[in-house]
Amino acid sequence: MDETHFRTCPLCEATCGLEIAVRDGAVRRIRGDRDDVFSHGYICPKGSTLGALHEDPDRLRRPLVRRNGDHVEVDWDEAFAEVERRLVPIRDEHGPDAVALYLGNPNAHTIAGAVFGRPLIQALATKNLYSASTVDQMPRHVSSGLLYGNPGAMPVPDLDRTDLLVILGADPLESNGSLCTAPDFPGRLAAIRERGGRVVVVDPRRSRTAEVADEHLPIRPGSDPAWLLALIHVVLRDGRSQVTLEPVSGLEDLVDLVRPFTPERVAARCGIDAATTERIAHELSDGRRAAVYTRIGTHTARHGTLCSWAADVLCLVTDNLDTPGGMMWPTPCHGRPVPPGREPGGRGFRTGRWASRVSGHPEVRGELPVAALAEEIETAGPGRVRALLTVAGNPARSTPDSRRLEAALGDLEFMVSVDIYLNETTRHADVILPPPSALEKSHFDFAFYGLSVRNVANYSPPTFEATGPGEHEILSRLALIVSGQGASADPEVVYGLVTGTIAQQATSLPGGPLEGRDPSELVASVAHLDPPERCVDLMVRTGAFGDQFGAEPDGLSLQVLIDHPHGVDLGPLVPRLREVLRTASGTLEVDHDGLRADAAALADTLDAPDDGGMVLVGRRHVRSNNSWMHNLDVLVRGRPRCTLLVHPDDAQRIGLLDGGTAEVVSTVGRVRAPVEVTDAVRPGVVSLPHGWGHDAEGTRMNVAARTPGVNSNVLTDGGVLDPLSGNASLNAIPVTVSPG
Repeated sequence: MDETHFRTCPLCEATCGLEIAVRDGAVRRIRGDRDDVFSHGYICPKGSTLGALHEDPDRLRRPLVRRNGDHVEVDWDEAFAEVERRLVPIRDEHGPDAVALYLGNPNAHTIAGAVFGRPLIQALATKNLYSASTVDQMPRHVSSGLLYGNPGAMPVPDLDRTDLLVILGADPLESNGSLCTAPDFPGRLAAIRERGGRVVVVDPRRSRTAEVADEHLPIRPGSDPAWLLALIHVVLRDGRSQVTLEPVSGLEDLVDLVRPFTPERVAARCGIDAATTERIAHELSDGRRAAVYTRIGTHTARHGTLCSWAADVLCLVTDNLDTPGGMMWPTPCHGRPVPPGREPGGRGFRTGRWASRVSGHPEVRGELPVAALAEEIETAGPGRVRALLTVAGNPARSTPDSRRLEAALGDLEFMVSVDIYLNETTRHADVILPPPSALEKSHFDFAFYGLSVRNVANYSPPTFEATGPGEHEILSRLALIVSGQGASADPEVVYGLVTGTIAQQATSLPGGPLEGRDPSELVASVAHLDPPERCVDLMVRTGAFGDQFGAEPDGLSLQVLIDHPHGVDLGPLVPRLREVLRTASGTLEVDHDGLRADAAALADTLDAPDDGGMVLVGRRHVRSNNSWMHNLDVLVRGRPRCTLLVHPDDAQRIGLLDGGTAEVVSTVGRVRAPVEVTDAVRPGVVSLPHGWGHDAEGTRMNVAARTPGVNSNVLTDGGVLDPLSGNASLNAIPVTVSPG
């Protein structure tokens, strides 16, 4: 007889509900949960593979330690003892900055990554903190920090009420949405059109999303910020600005910033004629409900922060920010409630509290650009990175100039990885600590409920009992080792610190519903739960919809979520600007020196002649969110997907044949890739997907090795960064292409 389990899929940002049938301790079937309050049965190909991932023979179940050049299995105590023996002396002798930490993007999908990574960061006390954020969304954080004083306050398109959606640099039919949590993105786009609205996709490639849109504008790669500034220019020039949102400051300086970006001047740079730019600007400002959604194609570019800022400012001046149908802020159920009468404002946002040792890159949100990691390992001197911890990441494939980084990893004195696979990065590790599979741990989306197009809440208990320590225990024991308490220290020390901090914050919130309560009382009330559940219960109960430990009897708690396995619907998004503002002025601050300087630098390039060269862009596939998914046969079978897309005119000019091979050369590397001739890319543009290149020796990913593909980040120049965020420029890479 089958047992039925319900859980949220953790494999991308869509948070789809799953119905999992289990028989005799094994997954028999996974399908969409038709009763899920958010996804209503929608599921993509990835969600059905959780059973295959759990059972993958290549997935690590026990720790590995490198001995005589080979990785061998050991027990957990021995693995942690090895970490203590090798790591602590390096830190003691060379200081905390000699140890670096890299956090991959799966950390955003787990309770442990969201909550128990912080104690490890604090214990390390290193300036060398890196993450996937600087090859992904850091420009979005920085633009939100500058505008709202709050880098976590990233507005999302109110998809279910908008009448005009303009999408730049995103392909949500493949990605399922990113920085925009919205299960069944295809259905939501269809609903816009069914209610008489329009969807416009701005992309150099005719993506799956562009195929279903009302209009596709094949923009030249890297020119998105210039086009957005031209849209603002038209809105202001034509007297169509409608700013009813308040409090706002700095609008008076906007005219000067956008003055150089006339639709006529940017047309040659963007490949979008002036009349089309003027028409789109008028559509956005004609009173309809509209949203402008930018994502990774625009963020991973030279002016990524400027682009993200321009998109929000465009919505501001067209009265489409913080209003239904426009760009809005979710109310996450675990977020702190806003006390009545709280005035907007706070400490504000700043960067550059320290800089990287070698190239002087400024710190952003406590991180340095991961593009700088290789040189920090290579370059001798005080503060040199000698040891590295990686948690759920594969920077050897996901970061710029990755061939250089791989070589640098081989020069480390010690490396430890928390990962389920022996992959291109972890093959360099001296110790690998594998967390449980996704089905062996509970799930709650701390990250994505703050990016959701509807306010919802869902908790998933483990489907299977874990056979080893939980991810929270692994991270906590590493924190204890680093802080000098030893490999045998009780992780309850960390659990107590984490829960105590949550309770203290809730009871010390001025004017909050729990102000003055004893934090130890709150901690004691959850002590019977497993550590992840303690955190979920505390944060949900003290959150915006919580029961406040009895003060709001009808509010949320962990038990309420357990009693509602299909989730709890908390309603549509509501205006929240005054709640999210943390600027020192207490206003939405439009004007910033750094943004004006970057806009001026961009303006200086508008009239540069076209050299006729080729540029490379990335792309996504619904079956390939992260590199480790290439080890699941069901996700990689079928037609090869790691191909170089080339326009027919370019193929004829260069001498490339469909199914043949091309050599692609950049300033830092070269690859040979199979050619796919298609008019889906505009002339002058070629495209390779990210996350491939599974041909390294010493890995244990047998399925991936059979379909290795090529590593596009061999071509990415780590010296080309967005100056305001330190984000890598993974798109619009100048390349030469020839028959290979």
